[in-house]
Amino acid sequence: MKQSRRDFISAIASAGAMLPFISETDLNSGFSASGRYPVRLFSKPLDSFDFDFMCECLVKSGIEGFDLTVRPGGKVEPSKVETILPQLVEEAGKYKLKIDMMVTGILSVTDPFAEQVLKTASLSGLKYYRLGWFQYEKNIDILQTLEKDRILLREIAELNRKYKIHGGYQNHSGAGVGGPVWDLHELLRDLPPEYLGSQYDVRHAMVEGANTWVLGMRLIADHIRTLAVKDFTWRTVNGKPEAVTVPLGEGMVDWDTFFTMVSELNIVGPITLHVEYPLLENGEEKLPLIRQQEIIVKKLRKDMDFLNGYLGKYSLS
Repeated sequence: MKQSRRDFISAIASAGAMLPFISETDLNSGFSASGRYPVRLFSKPLDSFDFDFMCECLVKSGIEGFDLTVRPGGKVEPSKVETILPQLVEEAGKYKLKIDMMVTGILSVTDPFAEQVLKTASLSGLKYYRLGWFQYEKNIDILQTLEKDRILLREIAELNRKYKIHGGYQNHSGAGVGGPVWDLHELLRDLPPEYLGSQYDVRHAMVEGANTWVLGMRLIADHIRTLAVKDFTWRTVNGKPEAVTVPLGEGMVDWDTFFTMVSELNIVGPITLHVEYPLLENGEEKLPLIRQQEIIVKKLRKDMDFLNGYLGKYSLS
């Protein structure tokens, strides 16, 4: 259920504690504002909340901006992008937060609202976005599928060039296009990396290639412009293995090898933090909003502290 700042204020007022939510100290407590690897939060887990609440969570967590969902069912519906996205960019700025990344479902220049979304994003100062995912078709050969998809991406790259924005295709575990990172080599090898590249996700890469993911990362390194970070572990469900996302540092991602490679391969760009484990659980979503925010902030800050520790360790901050 969507929860508003008005409800948040009412909850505090009823408790007799009408205090400011964000202090000047909070607004100036960023971790790495001018670094080469600015961190943004993939907004999906907070999208059901009022935008002010979302911003407050980020400020209190030390995360400096959003990787905002601009797709059907996201924080911004593509059909409303021209009015809503600039408003949210301006609102975030009041909290000293950036919105310079977004997540879309774009897979073709002919997709409804594709050009409208990219034009508005560019005019609003966004520099990066994530595309949707292609699927394999059973009646078409694998290499033929990739060739067909590459033609679509080539057209998207030209649209990106027009609006001076970078589109990243995320590798994602599963049987879709981009599950094997080698798919991305086939898709991207002849495309201009400044306009069309990879949003490299180490969690999904390790799920699909526990011992070979480093090879895929090296293969597409020149096209990696953004990094998605999350952690995972394995569990058995109905006798089958299932990868489950967990907080950073509580899973199986080899962070030392990952950040060593980021440094050695000279991959530079923003990091989108994906929090795909429950932020609220065991009935916590029924608590007053002030308590929900405390719980959310504690988890986000823990992930952010972990990430900053590694950025510092490898001199990447």
